[in-house]
Amino acid sequence: MANALLWAAGGTGFTFFMTALGASMVFFFRKKANTNIQRIFLGFAAGVMIAASIWSLLIPAIEEASEKGWPGWIPAAGGLILGAAFLILMDSLLPHLHL
Repeated sequence: MANALLWAAGGTGFTFFMTALGASMVFFFRKKANTNIQRIFLGFAAGVMIAASIWSLLIPAIEEASEKGWPGWIPAAGGLILGAAFLILMDSLLPHLHL
C-alpha cells in the first residue's frame, strides 16, 4: 500500500513539475511576442490537443463501442453533438467582451 502511494505521489509530482516547466516558458517571452510566434505556439497547442482527443478519447470510445456490439461512430458523433451543445449553451449564458 505504501509503495503504491509513493508511486502515485511520484507520478503526480512529475506531472506537476513538467507542467510548471512548460508554463515557465512564459518568462522567456515577457514582451508581447510577435504575431508569427503566437501563431506557431497556438498551432502547436491545437495540434497537441487534437492528437490527445483522438488517441485518448475517440479511438478508445470507438473500440469500446465496437466490443459492445454498437456502431463505432455513435460515441464520436454523440460526443461531438454534446460538446457543441455545451459550447453554444455556455456562449449564451456567460458574459463576454467583444474586443
